[in-house]
Amino acid sequence: MADKLLDVRGLPCPYPILKARKAILEVPAGGTLEVLATDPGSRQDFAVFAETSGHILVTATAEAGVFRFVIQRAHEMPPSG
Repeated sequence: MADKLLDVRGLPCPYPILKARKAILEVPAGGTLEVLATDPGSRQDFAVFAETSGHILVTATAEAGVFRFVIQRAHEMPPSG
């Protein structure tokens, strides 16, 4: 079970990533954020988001048109800017 659930189903790019960036800040370091999305581009977007932000993409699955991502927050947040 994730520490926080973010349901962005029905939202087009770039909204799922923008909302996830904000939501991950509400998760404790080492905790997880579960994201539900329907935007087909979200699979690549969340992989890049995790890679560039220092977070870990734990799982990325798709079922019946819904993409489910579990992202583990980095223990230390990288500097913004």
